[in-house]
Amino acid sequence: MQQNQIPRPAFNRAFTNAIPSPAEPRSPTAPAHQPSHLQTATMHVKRVTLTSKKNWWMVEMDEEEDQNNSIPFSSSEETAVDPIYNYKHGVDEHHHHHDLQRSFSPPPSPIYNPPRHPTSIFSFPTPTAYSAPPNPTASLSPCARGSASELFKCVVKKPDVVQLEINGEMHSNAPDVTVQFLAELRVYTTLARHRNICAFLGSLENVGMVLEYLEGRTLYDVVIARPLLSERQKIDYHNQLLDGLTHLHSYRLSHGDLSLLNIQVMTPTDTIKLLDFGRSVSADSLYTSPEDEPVDPFDSLHRKSSTPSAKLPMPRIEQIHPGTRPFSAPEILRGECQDARLADAYSFGMILVCLDRGECVDVKPWEQRKDMLPKDLFDGCVVFDERARSYLKKCTEGRRRLLKEDMIELGL
Repeated sequence: MQQNQIPRPAFNRAFTNAIPSPAEPRSPTAPAHQPSHLQTATMHVKRVTLTSKKNWWMVEMDEEEDQNNSIPFSSSEETAVDPIYNYKHGVDEHHHHHDLQRSFSPPPSPIYNPPRHPTSIFSFPTPTAYSAPPNPTASLSPCARGSASELFKCVVKKPDVVQLEINGEMHSNAPDVTVQFLAELRVYTTLARHRNICAFLGSLENVGMVLEYLEGRTLYDVVIARPLLSERQKIDYHNQLLDGLTHLHSYRLSHGDLSLLNIQVMTPTDTIKLLDFGRSVSADSLYTSPEDEPVDPFDSLHRKSSTPSAKLPMPRIEQIHPGTRPFSAPEILRGECQDARLADAYSFGMILVCLDRGECVDVKPWEQRKDMLPKDLFDGCVVFDERARSYLKKCTEGRRRLLKEDMIELGL
């Protein structure tokens, strides 16, 4: 199998879920002991100290950086900080015993493992609900053939866990990573095959999910390329996006993070592929803000695997997170979203503006939260001007929904 990395949006999400330190009792839902096949490799924790001046971060420096930068970092005299320690995380204490003997050297960071690692989702036997569809490669073309087998390119997507010790308190993105992988698995294993949605091929034990290999560019790369797209190409992309999104919405699921970077345009067929459903939520769920108490991501997985024939109790509570700027709907930014599929329509409208203008637009986040749009946002929109405006209305003032009947007929 071949790994492939798809470009991701260059924005940061804060770790909002603090994980208790090893000295604290585990949560009631965490198992007392993990089987050996669920245990993960030992990970050393990055130690971070926050200063009280201007919110500057003091982070340990690598040995090379410490030698090359003898002058401590400072933004001004007012915010100057003292030289920081050179912690050697993950280094054998025996080989660096003389460094640890220095009176000013702090003890090494503790080794910390989250109670349950996201890869435990992919531990076998895999729950039936998260297994691959029958004949998953039916719509794919092999890259090579042999006398007894066919070879396919694919993408292996695995959880990426980051662990930080901030001011002595342990933080990890493991719960959020788990939520995203479960959301994506729900989409891939619920939907019927569709030409505009990335194909799900199965799971690898203790690794992650296996997806279709997409040869092409992101829609962002296509939009900013020159010469500009023709009117026919713009309408074709509009129709394909609308077809894929309405197929997703017909299963009462949202995308949740629709942007130019989460849409792939395959070459040479110009086929649109939707991907990255980690922020998808169900239309039947109750939505809470990311600032609220996190919901145990393993709860539904445990019930689904232990009682596969039983239906999950409804409504389910899910946290709805902001997506990529400026495509995220204002009601999500305010923490007031009540209809995630209507929020997808806002993202779709913003994509149409970019597609029509041939460039990536931006909106100031503090204005977008108030449902305010730049006066020149629709300048240069010729094909989708009226339609984009209807998708970018306030959710309470008749925003247009995504309907398959709204496809635009292509002329000869």
